[in-house]
Amino acid sequence: MAEQKSGERRSPRTSVKGPLMFSVFWAVLAFFAVLIFATGGSAKQPRFDLAFTGAGIAFIVTLVLAAMLSMSYKDNAEHLGKGSGVNLSSRPPAMPRGGRGPQPGPEAGTRDAGTPDAGGDLR
Repeated sequence: MAEQKSGERRSPRTSVKGPLMFSVFWAVLAFFAVLIFATGGSAKQPRFDLAFTGAGIAFIVTLVLAAMLSMSYKDNAEHLGKGSGVNLSSRPPAMPRGGRGPQPGPEAGTRDAGTPDAGGDLR
């Protein structure tokens, strides 16, 4: 609020219009849903008292929820978006200064004698 200047448009997050329109939408939806389902058929009188009660409850609940969510909003710290401390690259690590990468063992892909294979038999 301290950053807000007089006559300047507010951001959607700090504006009142968004949460009010959200709450009005759900209140109207609740009004018609309760009006239809609480009446119990076309032969009976519509239950406007229950419909207005449901609309009021829906309006208040959604307005309070929207207000609580907007108050709990907080921007992330600037250093969190830079990827510090986490290796976000998928490329392999750099080679050592000698120019030679990791070398395979003397006989890569062969098994040592005396080690059990998948079946449990010794070679």
